[in-house]
Amino acid sequence: MESHWVEPESLSTHEKVQEIMTLILGRKRGMTQLFDADGTVHGVTVVEVGPCVVTQVRTQEKDGYDAIQLGWGDIADKRLAKPQLGQYKKAGLAPKRFMREERLSAAATCKVGDTVTCDIFKEGDLVDVVGTMKGRGFAGTIKRHNFGRGPETHGCMNVRQPGSLASKRIGKVIKGKRLGGHYGDTRETSKNLRVVRVDAARNLLYIKGSVAGANNGFIQVRTAKTGVRQKAKA
Repeated sequence: MESHWVEPESLSTHEKVQEIMTLILGRKRGMTQLFDADGTVHGVTVVEVGPCVVTQVRTQEKDGYDAIQLGWGDIADKRLAKPQLGQYKKAGLAPKRFMREERLSAAATCKVGDTVTCDIFKEGDLVDVVGTMKGRGFAGTIKRHNFGRGPETHGCMNVRQPGSLASKRIGKVIKGKRLGGHYGDTRETSKNLRVVRVDAARNLLYIKGSVAGANNGFIQVRTAKTGVRQKAKA
């Protein structure tokens, strides 16, 4: 079979970013429904992503690994830490609110200042979406771990309490036991979600299913590390 490999030098700037970039930053905007031609309805999460700017390129020679740093969301200079502000000024870029790094399996072919937009993803791509779960404060075992409750009949003194805690053998509560405590406000990853639609004009990705976090929460969308892309219907 004839090879169609294209040397990196012959690629445009945007094509270079597309070749290796699998991460983009943005915000969750909410959920809606999309309909297929046959009437099938899909619940989708609308994520506004990019455009992100490449703020730093790491290399094996200098840093010991290959990676790209992305910045997203404009912010005033006084709101940023001085070391980060100095990095942006050195690169000649406007300060960004969020910065994340993605490791690469090979040397990066893009450079500082290149722009990454939502069209690095196509319809049907599988993605992992990382968000911060809603904080729910202190929660009991029923809400936090889906425990069952006791009976509410006359004389029952244990309706929503967790019950016995310690072991008679060791006489103390073992580590990792499911108890009440702080619930939520943690980093969660929704894996192998399918991109249903890409709206490049408005920088929107429509992703099937729900993702962690409240509306307007910070979101990272990256190419799925596991899962197999489904074949298109005939």
